Amino acid sequence: MADETKIQLFEQKPVPAAVVKLAVPTVISSLVMVIYNLSDTFFVGMVNDPIQNAAVTLAAPVLLAFNAVNNLFGVGSSSMMSRALGKKDYDTVARSSAFGFYCALLCGILFSAVYTGGSSLFLKLLGTDAETVAATVEYLKWTVSFGAVPAILNVVMAYLVRSEGATLHASIGTMSGCLLNIVLDPIFILPWGLDMGAAGAGFATFLSNCFACLYFFVFLFVKKKSTSVCIRPSMFGFRKKILLGVCGVGIPAAIQNILNVTGMTILNNFTSGYGSDVVAAMGIAQKINMVPLYIALGLSQGIMPLVSYNYASGNGRRMKEAVLFSVKISAVFMAATTLVYYMGADFWTSLFMKNEEIVAYGGRFLQGLSLSLPFLAIDFLAVGVFQACGMGSWAFVFAILRKIVFEIPALYILDMLFPLYGLTYAQFTAELILAAVAVLALARIFKKMPGGVSVEGKGDSV
Repeated sequence: MADETKIQLFEQKPVPAAVVKLAVPTVISSLVMVIYNLSDTFFVGMVNDPIQNAAVTLAAPVLLAFNAVNNLFGVGSSSMMSRALGKKDYDTVARSSAFGFYCALLCGILFSAVYTGGSSLFLKLLGTDAETVAATVEYLKWTVSFGAVPAILNVVMAYLVRSEGATLHASIGTMSGCLLNIVLDPIFILPWGLDMGAAGAGFATFLSNCFACLYFFVFLFVKKKSTSVCIRPSMFGFRKKILLGVCGVGIPAAIQNILNVTGMTILNNFTSGYGSDVVAAMGIAQKINMVPLYIALGLSQGIMPLVSYNYASGNGRRMKEAVLFSVKISAVFMAATTLVYYMGADFWTSLFMKNEEIVAYGGRFLQGLSLSLPFLAIDFLAVGVFQACGMGSWAFVFAILRKIVFEIPALYILDMLFPLYGLTYAQFTAELILAAVAVLALARIFKKMPGGVSVEGKGDSV
């Protein structure tokens, strides 16, 4: 069904205003999400037990693996939906959303079952030892065994709602769960509350994700007459056009996330060899670095519906203007953040753990990690453009370059040359090279526009 307000946003509203309207709610949502991620680290850190903090860090790759499903059916379906909107094909929009929702639901159930059945193997792969295994098990029980389905569904549903320009409601749904988690964390984690430690952080996360899912179900019920997002079982099916369109973008996005999990697991295995203090310090530095990273990611996700719509409808000038405007904002912000982090690294780390040794490690780690931020901003936007335009193979190539070709080999080389501290410069090395490739790739796309792309997922031909 056509919504004139959304059509005006995609086709007529001045580009800076359209970018702001679409991106700001998503960026705010991303900020709240990263604060929610930080809250686990912050409140567990208040227990002043490095083992509890290390457990949250070691479990992170499993939770990050949820994003493989989120990307497959969230990014894939939302890209398909926005491109279909550009073609005014509202039946495809509805069927794509139903496909994404039910596939995500099934994968969440499968994820929970696989982890629960093979938890011993997973815990070994994560780098747990006799000290950290018990706390890690308790955290993962709530976040994965019980929590995989709501954790995946609330993110995928946010993507589906955002695809038609309803970024505010997508953000409210995400933020509602995050804010509830922040409120519940101290109650479940700290000694004055239920004193559950890392397990309490996991329980709070589980409840919060359930609440976020409830928001989206209520939203879709209330807006059922004005939204093209559909989760009716009758609209779910494996039509070739839908399957190819969603998977053409979603599979490369999921592989990209799996490679991110692989890289984080390798990094955690490196740091676990140096002791629980180092693992805790690396986890704190990574969480602090996630704040600007999530802002850049929120911007790239926020503009995706605008890019998808105008690419599919052949309005290359508007698409290019939106991307370049976003690049300027993101790169400048990230460069300023790098300076703030680098100059005050020890201060930022000390906010999360009152332990001199951990602060010393964490400050050095944060300095290395923060150098990659300006280049990550460019890379995120480039990958967002590929996904928005249905160029799944381009996104896949970038994922392979980022982790397999550049970052993972750099971890081994830099740790050998500069033991421990060299690890944090691997991401900077990878993103610096990748940013140059991203600029060339975007220039090629812009050169080929105007010219539409088939909504069935033939965008790679550009």
